Amino acid sequence: MTDEPLDRRAVLGALAGAGAASVAGCSILGSDASEGDGTATPVDDGRARELAERFAPTLYFDTAERWFPTDPRPYTSQRDGETIVDGFDALNGYHERFSGDQPPEPTVFYRALAYEDSPLSVVQFWFYSAFDQFTTNFHWHDWEVLHVFVDTETGEPRLHVASSHSRKVPNNEFLDPDPERTPRILSELGSHSSALSINEIPDQFTRLAEGDLLADITNNPIETLADVATIPFAYGLPRDEGAALPYVIPEYEGEPLYEHDRLPAVERSDLVPPELTVRSFDALSSPPSALPTRENGLVFQHADREGGAEADIEYDLVPTAEIEDIADFTGPQLSFEFAVPEAAEDAVASHITTTGAPWNQSRYDNPAADITEPNHRAALADSYDAIAAPPEVNTVVASLAETVPDPAAPEDAGVTTEQSGVEGVALLESDPEAVPTFRGVAAVRDVPAGDHRLTVNRAGTAPYSETVRVGDESGPETATGDGTATEGGTAGDSGTAGGGRTLAGVDGRVPLVANERARKLTVEAGAADSDLTGLAVEDDFGGRLYEVPPADSETLYVHDGGAYTTAVRDSDDAVGAYRVNPDPAADGAVRIDDPSTGKASIATFLVAVARETQTDVAAFLDAAEGLRGRANAVRGLSQALGAVVDAAERAAERARAGDAAGADQQLATVADRLRRIATLIERASDALGDPLTAAARNRLEQAQRRTEQGREMEKL
Repeated sequence: MTDEPLDRRAVLGALAGAGAASVAGCSILGSDASEGDGTATPVDDGRARELAERFAPTLYFDTAERWFPTDPRPYTSQRDGETIVDGFDALNGYHERFSGDQPPEPTVFYRALAYEDSPLSVVQFWFYSAFDQFTTNFHWHDWEVLHVFVDTETGEPRLHVASSHSRKVPNNEFLDPDPERTPRILSELGSHSSALSINEIPDQFTRLAEGDLLADITNNPIETLADVATIPFAYGLPRDEGAALPYVIPEYEGEPLYEHDRLPAVERSDLVPPELTVRSFDALSSPPSALPTRENGLVFQHADREGGAEADIEYDLVPTAEIEDIADFTGPQLSFEFAVPEAAEDAVASHITTTGAPWNQSRYDNPAADITEPNHRAALADSYDAIAAPPEVNTVVASLAETVPDPAAPEDAGVTTEQSGVEGVALLESDPEAVPTFRGVAAVRDVPAGDHRLTVNRAGTAPYSETVRVGDESGPETATGDGTATEGGTAGDSGTAGGGRTLAGVDGRVPLVANERARKLTVEAGAADSDLTGLAVEDDFGGRLYEVPPADSETLYVHDGGAYTTAVRDSDDAVGAYRVNPDPAADGAVRIDDPSTGKASIATFLVAVARETQTDVAAFLDAAEGLRGRANAVRGLSQALGAVVDAAERAAERARAGDAAGADQQLATVADRLRRIATLIERASDALGDPLTAAARNRLEQAQRRTEQGREMEKL
């Protein structure tokens, strides 16, 4: 990967070429994942029908769902001697045929295969929808699939695999399900991503076991993110888990899709309802807070099913062989807005995927290619020679957080991070395929080794972008707050079979900032006096927030209510530090135009942080009433801070003059005076109150740490 910024044309070109490689719900593990699996061949028609009728799933849809499983054959046409389904024809025809509450031709397609010389068989259930509208993507046509792996010797199911959004998103899986329970699928609104429902609650997704209630998935937990370690690594069903998930409006050639003259039967009401949609992510000043969560609507069940759920709609079971003559499912590229942060501006790239015919996908003939949980594949490999052991698969993982003012800090002088209730999307720009988050977790699977730029978007927040190094233990060094070098986030093996995980952000946490409070922070790395290799940003209260290669400062946004220390590191392991205090009343980027490293930089930072604190203490003293005897403690603290400023200024002068010994002597004086400051802060704390006292303590800790950095460095 080059360091050149990714422009709009490059993104559009890459996306246009993605085509069927980005099929919604296709194999997450790619062509290498199933290498070594045995050959699976179709079983005879009678046996296939028997398996299909036994395991035909019950389908639960959102009350706002518009596109239910149907038969694409009424919408076929001929092109160059081949049978195709055109997107305009399918979408318009579907809504023409929709009558009242009765969706047209409710149909589920099935196929059954057996692995040669193995008791393992699989019955697949394929669901076709005329359209897909979601938050990360929308496209003509949609194919989703449920694989039920069955041991023919015992007659029991071994594994359910329900497809999620794309090959980059972990599927929802359950190992060794109850053989007496018919599979149940909870379909995600608009996208039709399939969550499993295994336990006693048929119409609700349960990610974690609760008392005697089973979880609906057996995917292993994410072990590399400390704050979400109990969350199973599966997409799930975010709106059923209480998360807000904004949808976007599909456009074609700059106009809403429902206004196109080839779609006379399609109206705005035929799309996802307005209360769930936004026009674009960057059109909001802050994340949306009033989006409705999932409500259960129509229930579909196989027409010949006896007992079970009381269904609203009965569907037909049809062999996929009856539609394999359809060569392709086509349609022009639609628009999806995704902000790509760049040095000069935030470009907007259109992102869309399309779907192809299932029979052109590797998982159609080898369903094991769709197993995304390595331990599930390992379990089948232990029992059946036809299934190969899980391959090494790299994953980039991050947990999205919300940056907000810290109530414990003085006004506009400190932030904190908290878990966000609004889901986002992530995009690896080197392999453009946006993935939605689940429980605030962005996980991109099957990532090639090398450098990649990860961009994160969420409605109402500034975009975040970071270069991550995947599959290399010697990741890029970044500047840490304590002066030590850390590896660039490579987590290595997660402790489960099947590959390593690379953490983006700081320890896997990516803080996002509402657009209305976001300020771009730019460090002009090219103007530095040495080759910069790392950049870190800390807030007085929020701690380490960002740790990225210097080039990524071109795409870094901070909250305007924070009080920050920005540290840089160079190729000689020298560190520099800068105080950054955005003015909430001002517009424009915050820039560090001539970053440098060494004793002079550190001493200049010490001047800034001590003077800032002295100004705050003096302002408090001028405004305070009724301090009486306590005023002396506050006045003494202010004077001592002034003494730190004097010593730090002399240290900077000595360093700039080339006097290493003199600079170190003055830094030693700063260290002594900071120790005195610690005592004075405690004496004045009753008068200062909690916010200002906390700020003074936090800045003191930062100043002491940086002072030791300056004394230990050789560079002036």
